[in-house]
Amino acid sequence: MSNLTINIYTKPSEVPVFSADNPFHSAELFALCKDTPRQTPYMIVAQDASGAVAANMLAVVRHRSSWFPPYYYMHCRVVGEGEYRADVPQDEVFGQMLQALIDKLSRRVLYIEVSNLSQKMFGYRQFRQNHFFPIHWMSIHNSLHSRTPEERISERMLQRINAAYKRGVTTETVSSEEDFTACSKLLHQHNWLKPKRYIPHDHFFRGIMTTDMGRLFVTKYHGHVIGCSVCVYSGRNAFLWYSAYRRKSYAFLHPDELTIWHAIKDAHQRGYDHIFFLDVGLPFQKNPYREFILSFGGKPVSTYRWFHCTIGWLNRLLSWIYRD
Repeated sequence: MSNLTINIYTKPSEVPVFSADNPFHSAELFALCKDTPRQTPYMIVAQDASGAVAANMLAVVRHRSSWFPPYYYMHCRVVGEGEYRADVPQDEVFGQMLQALIDKLSRRVLYIEVSNLSQKMFGYRQFRQNHFFPIHWMSIHNSLHSRTPEERISERMLQRINAAYKRGVTTETVSSEEDFTACSKLLHQHNWLKPKRYIPHDHFFRGIMTTDMGRLFVTKYHGHVIGCSVCVYSGRNAFLWYSAYRRKSYAFLHPDELTIWHAIKDAHQRGYDHIFFLDVGLPFQKNPYREFILSFGGKPVSTYRWFHCTIGWLNRLLSWIYRD
C-alpha cells in the first residue's frame, strides 16, 4: 500500500487512537515504557490518507550500563512483527516500518533486535533488504486446550511438585509491597551474571502488576520468596516473560519447577490456549534451561531472531558469519 504514511511517535499523547490485542505493541505498554527509567519507546505507525491506523509496531530502546565490567550502550528490541489491519499487506508494510526504524535509530543504538515472530519466515525478504542477519533461535510453547498440564508432565515431576506443596510451599499473585520488593530483588540477583538478560526498572513491573496486561507471581516457603515469574497475556495466549528462583538454596523444594508450574496452571485455569516461554535461548545441543522448560511437555520450534548492527563493517562481518 504505497499510499500509507509511516510516522514514529515518542510521546503517548501524540499517538493516534488504535485498538491492540497484542500487549507487546499496545499503547498501554508504550506509555509504561515511556515512564520507566532506562527505556525509550518508539511507536511506528502506518496511517492511511484519512489518518486511520493501518499498522503499528512498538520498538523499545534499552539503556544498558555496568560499573564492573564498565560499559554503556543502547540497543533496540522489537517483540513480534506488530499489528496490522486486515486489508494491509503485512510483509510490505512491515518492511516500510522497519526501514523507518533504522533511519530513526541508526546513530543512536548499537544494534536492533527483532524476536518472537509469529512465523519463522515472516518478513525474510524485508529483513534482508534492510541488512538484518538471522540467528537460529529456539521457541517453546505449551498447548493448554487439548490436554491438561498434568497430562503433559512426567509422573515423577508431578510427585515432586505435590511433595513440595505438602511441605508448605505456596505460589500466589503478588499483591503486597513486601512481596513486590522480594520479587524484584530476586529477579535482579538471579540475572546479574547473565549479560544478555535485561531486567527493567521496578516501575515497569509495577505497571504490569496494576493493569490487566499481566501478573506477577511469587513462590514462598515459610514466608520467604524462593521463586517468582512475570506473565503477560495476549488474546488466547499467555507469555512467561521473566522468571527467577533460588534453586540452589532450596534445592529440596524445587522452586524452579513450582514457579514455572504455577504459571502454566494459572494460564490453563484462566482459559488460555497456549503459554509461550520467551527467551529460551540459542538452540545449542546442550541447553539446560531449554531442557528444563521442555520437561513440562512443551513443543520446541526452530525460529529466527534478526539483528542489525548500526556499525557498518561489523554488521557486514556478522552477516557473513551468520549467513543462512
